[in-house]
Amino acid sequence: MSRPEQQKTQPKVPPTSQPEWQYEVHMQRCIELAQLAAVNQEVPVGAIIVCGDEVIAEASNQPIGRCDPTAHAEICCIRQAAAFCKNYRLTGCVLYSTIEPCLMCAGAIMHARLEKVVYGAPEPRGGAVSGEVNYFEALSHLHKIEVVGDVMADECRQLIQDFFRARR
Repeated sequence: MSRPEQQKTQPKVPPTSQPEWQYEVHMQRCIELAQLAAVNQEVPVGAIIVCGDEVIAEASNQPIGRCDPTAHAEICCIRQAAAFCKNYRLTGCVLYSTIEPCLMCAGAIMHARLEKVVYGAPEPRGGAVSGEVNYFEALSHLHKIEVVGDVMADECRQLIQDFFRARR
């Protein structure tokens, strides 16, 4: 039985169609969203999802405000993009985030079948990409996700450091 709400899909655009100079343009928007999270007393993380040349979703961290531990910027963004596309698969889309995704977000990214993840600063304590665990390189995954890190890393790292310094 076919589900009509899952029939509409976004155009399949290979992530390589985005030139690398666009990484910084998109990361700048993520930084703006992270700053909004900080204003709302949330850990400053921002994320967007791009399909082709179009930003189809954007979010900032919201776990405190929503009383929802899963309301990380990446998860909120994936939910918006899936609703926009009317499909739980986001093939051909690229997720940008100011911080390396955690294991929970990495799992959601994998299940959404995003093509690429571009992140700013590494997260040495809780990241699931650049540390001891690289979730996306696990041999058991059928779907492979390209990862690009350290895009505007200094700016992204500074947001987090300033936020926690002010709270101490």
